Amino acid sequence: MSELIIIGYADHDTARAAYEEVQSAQRDFVVQLTGLALVSVDDDGKQHVETPARIVGASAASGALWGAIFGLLFLVPGVGLVLGGVLGALTGRLGQSGIDSAFRERVTGLLTPGRAALVIMASKLTEDKFFAALAPHGGEVLQTSLSQAEEEELASELGGS
Repeated sequence: MSELIIIGYADHDTARAAYEEVQSAQRDFVVQLTGLALVSVDDDGKQHVETPARIVGASAASGALWGAIFGLLFLVPGVGLVLGGVLGALTGRLGQSGIDSAFRERVTGLLTPGRAALVIMASKLTEDKFFAALAPHGGEVLQTSLSQAEEEELASELGGS
């Protein structure tokens, strides 16, 4: 099972500090990441994405799944019709797993000009320690889970595309 956690912050500096804290939590084995991104929105509304150079323990399948989920959360409006069928199928599958249009709208609501968000996908998580480490940074938390079966089904969809 994977956890998808998005934490919205009112400013970029707080989000950056939390981003570094998540990486520290991975080094301390509090979380096993399969994806991590810092998404910031400048004053003109343009999104900027930063990801760590490497996530230890992430397989190719989890990387593809992370990419699909991240793309559907943030990049769908910018994608052309070439991938429409694949994105439609993935969107339907993700909607069944808790990442529906309402969830995406809540994520979008976190990312207004001047704000930032952490996007975390974790295969293992010691929740009490993880959230205690991030508590000093505050933020608005959105969280959903993907079961092993849902992950495998999504990975299969990606493999067939």
